[in-house]
Amino acid sequence: MNIDKEKNKAEFCELLRSTKREGVDDVISDLEDWGFFDAPASAGHHLNVEGGLTQHSINVCKASLMVYEGMSKLDPSVEKEVKRDHVIIASLLHDVCKADIYKKAIKRKKNPVTGMWEDAPGWAISYKKFPMGHGEKSVINLLCSGLVMYDDEMLAIRWHMGAFGLNFNSYEDERCYDTARTLYPLCSIVQAGDSLAASIMEREAEDIDNL
Repeated sequence: MNIDKEKNKAEFCELLRSTKREGVDDVISDLEDWGFFDAPASAGHHLNVEGGLTQHSINVCKASLMVYEGMSKLDPSVEKEVKRDHVIIASLLHDVCKADIYKKAIKRKKNPVTGMWEDAPGWAISYKKFPMGHGEKSVINLLCSGLVMYDDEMLAIRWHMGAFGLNFNSYEDERCYDTARTLYPLCSIVQAGDSLAASIMEREAEDIDNL
């Protein structure tokens, strides 16, 4: 897959700056330092190519905005509870935690034509730079960058993985997750946008072949 990193970076920054949120330019500067705009979205799944993380973030933002607009038509109260710029902030920045965890590596991959295993370029993962978790790491990094954030945005980012981000041995985790989703519709909007982006917008023929 060919990704135009510069085009995506420009679109990402334009979307983020459209919110006119205090601290946005500092966030963009830090994202550049962390390698966000060059990073893949995953090590071996969706958009596991250079620039994939930016592409995924844009996809999630667009999907989340569509969910927001659609739900606002079905239930007008959504538009009163959720602000559009909050959707952009939370969806576009939900995965900044991934910016510094990937490094290039050689991995074994099965050739789809010959069926033989071969060495191929890929990605390895290391959490040693800041092992704070997933959604919570994104929130902390953004706050440390100086971004002004609201409760619904922080919680939508924290819980964007849905049940996959839960420790089911923790009653507190389960209660916090359920409470966040009940109080703030933005949590469900971003979670849906993330799922739709990864499973539909970023699905490739190879994903189906590997089932």
